[in-house]
Amino acid sequence: MARRCSITGKGVLTGNNVSHANNKSRRRFLPNLQETSVLSDALGQMVRLKVTTRGLKTIEHNGGLDSFLLTTNDSRLPLEARRLKKRVAKAMASKQAAAAV
Repeated sequence: MARRCSITGKGVLTGNNVSHANNKSRRRFLPNLQETSVLSDALGQMVRLKVTTRGLKTIEHNGGLDSFLLTTNDSRLPLEARRLKKRVAKAMASKQAAAAV
């Protein structure tokens, strides 16, 4: 799997190592990825994601995984997050339908 955040889409950047003699050699800047389990209230289970630490902070700031996914526009989410958003939306709709009956 690629080194890419499941929530923010952050990936690897490239640049130069520059020595004191101003010699340049290519290098890679890797994102701070953590494989974590995040609780989804709508699904009622933990979801395993490869997320950057900044992505985790963003999820917590928005009130959890479900509220983050539902309030974020699809164009800003990576494919994996869009799939998870559909699962969460379907689970929320079924819970509301069961509560209405």
